[in-house]
Amino acid sequence: MRRRRYPPIVARFIDELKRSHNAGELRGQDEGKEVVLFGWVASYRDHGGCVFVDLRDREGITQLVFDPDLKGFGDEPKAAYATAQSLRSEWVIGIRGKVVGRGGNKNPRLPTGEVEIHVAEMTVFNKSDTTPFEIVDESNTAEEKRLEHRYLDLRRAPLQKTLRVRHRIHQTTRRYFDDQGFLELETPVMVKYTPGGARNFLVPSRMNPGKFFALAESPQLFKQLYMVAGFDRYFQIVKCFRDEDLRVDRQPEFTQIDVEMSFVNQDDIFRIIEGLIFKIWGTVLDVDLKTLYPSGRFPQMPFEESMGKYGNDKPDLRFALPHTDVTDLVIDHDGGGIAFWKPIAEKFASGQYRRDLPTEIVKALVVPAEFATKLSRAELDKLEEFVKGMGAKGLARAKVDAEGNWQQSPLAKTVTPEMRQAINAKTGAKDGDLLFFQFGKESTVQTVMANLRTHLAKKLGLIPENGHGGKWNFLWVVNPPLFEYDDERKGWAAAHHAFTRPHDDCVDLLDKDPGKVLCWRYDIVLNGFEIGGGSIRLHDPAVQAKVFRALGIEDEEAKQKFGFLLDALRFGAPPHGGIALGMDRLAMLLSGADSLRDVIPFPKTQKGTDLMTDAPSKVSAEQLAELKVRSTAEPTS
Repeated sequence: MRRRRYPPIVARFIDELKRSHNAGELRGQDEGKEVVLFGWVASYRDHGGCVFVDLRDREGITQLVFDPDLKGFGDEPKAAYATAQSLRSEWVIGIRGKVVGRGGNKNPRLPTGEVEIHVAEMTVFNKSDTTPFEIVDESNTAEEKRLEHRYLDLRRAPLQKTLRVRHRIHQTTRRYFDDQGFLELETPVMVKYTPGGARNFLVPSRMNPGKFFALAESPQLFKQLYMVAGFDRYFQIVKCFRDEDLRVDRQPEFTQIDVEMSFVNQDDIFRIIEGLIFKIWGTVLDVDLKTLYPSGRFPQMPFEESMGKYGNDKPDLRFALPHTDVTDLVIDHDGGGIAFWKPIAEKFASGQYRRDLPTEIVKALVVPAEFATKLSRAELDKLEEFVKGMGAKGLARAKVDAEGNWQQSPLAKTVTPEMRQAINAKTGAKDGDLLFFQFGKESTVQTVMANLRTHLAKKLGLIPENGHGGKWNFLWVVNPPLFEYDDERKGWAAAHHAFTRPHDDCVDLLDKDPGKVLCWRYDIVLNGFEIGGGSIRLHDPAVQAKVFRALGIEDEEAKQKFGFLLDALRFGAPPHGGIALGMDRLAMLLSGADSLRDVIPFPKTQKGTDLMTDAPSKVSAEQLAELKVRSTAEPTS
């Protein structure tokens, strides 16, 4: 076989010398060793007589010294020094030299700071143009510019660290599931479109004109088919695709740890996932979660309690500040003297709303006196602007005095004493505490109050602005409703998907009162982020048919949309259930990154574009014609 022809000095490093160490590896005990290193020039300093270079690779930085008078290596140090005088940042070089202690000039900021390499021989593998931004740990360069040149951004140590975290999560996951008897199995990426909770990306089929594949938003149906096929323990680290609006913890293509098991109940799945998380935290962070959870189990909270106390199903439990639902008090006191609460009370009184399934609610949040004093009048006014940005009409508030009266609030003028006392008692508000109120459509109130709670926690220093702050608060949120009411369709929709198993004692409610049906669905939450979710699946065709009817899906429509799965479930499907963990979110939380874009090697922007490759891009009319597709987009200049 012919060998590639390199220039002689390059060939010597590639073919003969070989790299002996990485740039973050050498320590004091390595003094006197002859070593070969490869990497990039991170910085360059010519001190007259000697050239100093910081050599960087993915493992760290080592200082190089080019001294033309270096003894013991003949004339080679002079040649290396001459070449070193022309070096510039980001040139790729290889060096051979001797490890020398730095004595009193140690650099405590570098793991390699005890030593330096006195270079005897060097080659330049490649030169670099001036980079569009400096490759440093803390970069002030706009994210758009860094994403445009992502391959350079990825040279920065913080991003390399996050990708190493991601790698270790992958490897730990694979080893753990293999030890637990799981098989790693693949599922298709291009699938049949089935209605679900997210918008799919569509792929036109050239060989089947006018028809489309969907990019899988999850392997859900296929992993259930694995259970029907008898592969009773499956896992996969899989790419998924959702055409949704983006945010800090969402990307159009993402990775999840997908799991499915047969002959299990909810607790069996919890134990497997808890074991995985304990293993990941121990391996990646060297954190023993047993010190926080001695039983090896995470706490559980009913969905209803989570929504009632925190306004969402992913509460951050690193701090308190719970909500209190005071809708019952508003009803019982006919609005309690508050004009904008009275219409809600009247709707309940007339039977327009049900107490057990309210459409409009009133919630309160108490900021204890010790924290309330930190909020100035100007800051309180800014809070009102904050909630208006989420669709709220405003933010009613009141300060409680020693006698339980409300002060610094328009509410104080009209609220009845009985109502005020009832709210103080139910919320536990006392002298110096600050009360915030939201009322109106339940979904809006919950969202506003949930975000207000977190916003206040950051403003009051209860949690850091970003990162975990050294706290790991895990929680299982369980027993949610199977259905949610769709105001547009004026009917019930699946809150998760149509194949979630209802609680046995709720089956009779499927055709009587769907809103009260609870199910075996669960989310695992960490510090206010949902890091995974799943359910026990429906494997009973009779109950499945009742769920479809509650959703307004007739037999023919169900067969058209889900026929292949329904057919499979008729051929001896075992009881089964599963879960998917968000790999990207795990990596983000474990590494303390600010967004998913920091832990995905080549991410999309907030607008779903790739600035590096300029994707998505236009295609030719010929390509569209071949696919039998026509674009209706307006021409852009």
